[in-house]
Amino acid sequence: MGTSDKIHIAVVGAGLIGKRHIEVIQSLENVELDSIVDPTAAALKIALSLDVPHYETVADLLESRRPDGIIIATPNQLHVEHGLQCINKGIPILIEKPLATSSDDAEQLVTKAEDSGVPVLVGHHRRHNPLIQRAKKEIESGGIGPVVAVNAQCWFYKPDEYYEVEWRTKAGAGPVFINLIHDIDLLRYLCGEIESVIAVTSNRTRHLEVEDTAAIVLQFRSGALGTVSVSDTIVAPWSWEMTSRENPVYPPTNEACYRIGGTEGAISIPQNIIWHYANQRSWWLPIRERAIEQDSCGDPLVLQINHFVRVIRGTESPLVSGREGLMTLRVIEAINRSAVSERRARIEQ
Repeated sequence: MGTSDKIHIAVVGAGLIGKRHIEVIQSLENVELDSIVDPTAAALKIALSLDVPHYETVADLLESRRPDGIIIATPNQLHVEHGLQCINKGIPILIEKPLATSSDDAEQLVTKAEDSGVPVLVGHHRRHNPLIQRAKKEIESGGIGPVVAVNAQCWFYKPDEYYEVEWRTKAGAGPVFINLIHDIDLLRYLCGEIESVIAVTSNRTRHLEVEDTAAIVLQFRSGALGTVSVSDTIVAPWSWEMTSRENPVYPPTNEACYRIGGTEGAISIPQNIIWHYANQRSWWLPIRERAIEQDSCGDPLVLQINHFVRVIRGTESPLVSGREGLMTLRVIEAINRSAVSERRARIEQ
């Protein structure tokens, strides 16, 4: 495989996110859509329209051809099965989040991949956003000093018809697992590992089996503390989707969704505004703001696939490895354990 050769990537699962990956691949000059794997008639129609091979199962694909990489965008409960099939053939994979429906299953996949030397990337695409990369650089360079506290809001309103799909009303399909997992991954990326959580959840508004609101206290390994709340029943502008301008589907606002505070300053994200004092630190003195210079946003899904190409070529290591995806999943599981037990839950490191 030369550096100028196109990378051939198959997409498994042609649902909403799978179709988005297909569109991105079609738009890139250095990548070629190898095939589409999905048993539905809709997927066959897409494959025919793009003149690419179509397979009903991953096994059918792997018996017929060997793509350079495979994107797995199937239902969550199939991620491990499909991932292991690809790993056993030595093919690098990009798996949509969550890596698995349980950390035990995820551990099986990650261990197999590490033992086999097969790269696994997890689709926590927000890490690829230049806004996040610039914020991380500022924090790591000491721009706000040691992190003391973090606040994150993930508030939005899902219309009632969203829950007309039955599985979305069941435990495990609420905003903690579906939405907050992305925010937890970013907080880990920006502030370090989380050691323990205390969580409370509620379904008081929608009265479904699944939670609609949660509040969580985070304790980081560094000693920093965090507060996070998520709700899909609040009319509000404070969520990554509505503040980052990452996805044009969501009408943008000019609000912040994350605030990270240190001994030398604080940063609001995604605006990436630094708040600091000129010299002496005191609440009696005027506080200043400074905007971080940064590149334009860019589409994180495009950046993620370009990164996947470089991982396949062996020129980069995964930004969000399988083990990183596993650690984020463990935090989410700890949040759910804490909410049920009404006690602090520690995260296995």
